[in-house]
Amino acid sequence: MSDRAGATGPRGGGEPSRSTTLAPLLGCGVILVVVAVLVFAVFQWVRQRPRPEPRVVLPPNQCVATVGDVSYTMTPEQSKWAAVIVAESIRRGLPARAASIALATAMQESSLRNLDHGDRDSVGLFQQRPSQGWGTVEQIMDPWYSSGKFYEHLVKVSGWQTGDINDVAQKVQRSGVPDGYRKHVDNAKALASALTGNSPGAFSCLNRDAPETAEPQIITQIFATGLKGKVTLKRTGDQWTITAPSPQLMWAAVNLSLATIDETPISHVSAGGQQWQHDGAALASWSDSSASATLPADAATLTVSSSTPQPTETSS
Repeated sequence: MSDRAGATGPRGGGEPSRSTTLAPLLGCGVILVVVAVLVFAVFQWVRQRPRPEPRVVLPPNQCVATVGDVSYTMTPEQSKWAAVIVAESIRRGLPARAASIALATAMQESSLRNLDHGDRDSVGLFQQRPSQGWGTVEQIMDPWYSSGKFYEHLVKVSGWQTGDINDVAQKVQRSGVPDGYRKHVDNAKALASALTGNSPGAFSCLNRDAPETAEPQIITQIFATGLKGKVTLKRTGDQWTITAPSPQLMWAAVNLSLATIDETPISHVSAGGQQWQHDGAALASWSDSSASATLPADAATLTVSSSTPQPTETSS
């Protein structure tokens, strides 16, 4: 019986049947077909679905002074205070070097911000201390006053016109970081050169947030105080016309005006054969303009929003 059982039972050690061999292959084939169909379906879905619009990354609001190989970028708020510092130097009849020293100092002391706090009782753009005789807190928080006090002390420093800018600034400030102003010197020189008009077309701003109903206090003070008796400003609606006794002073007035874009929505400028058009998507560049070339070399026009309160008309 064992022989019959062996004859009719499974073949020990023999080859598997053909059906047993093909079954796994057929299963794998089905799986591959299913996977291929799914991949194709996903590909078609991805290809045909609406593609999102490319994301546009806009540059931040900023003002930039570019002179030679140096380009200094700041916020519109910082630019506004830099304009005050420079305008006060012009009011006092000081050379651009004085503005360079003052700007390097304010860059180090407050990052060009009008701070109401600081080390011990230091406040303001230059972190001047009431306890050290710089004035009251209220006085020092006035950027025009604090800038004026800085220049008062600066012109008393022997050799300030030619001496090392860091060392001259330290003699005025008597800082606990005596070498801190040095790293700002190149940027301060570029900014001073642009805002004093020594470098035409060297200043530009972008500010998408300039309110149309802003009260342009700083630009009003610049023309009524800093440039008083030096530059003439006349207004006809949105158009402001600047005339000056020299192209340098004209460019100073133009760039100082642009520097107040934090509160003055200037949209277009024509000056010295060049034009500037505010661009909400990018920092605008100055370009040659045939229309601007018809203006005298010491004259410029600015276009400002009509809803903006206007500065008081001034004349030389």
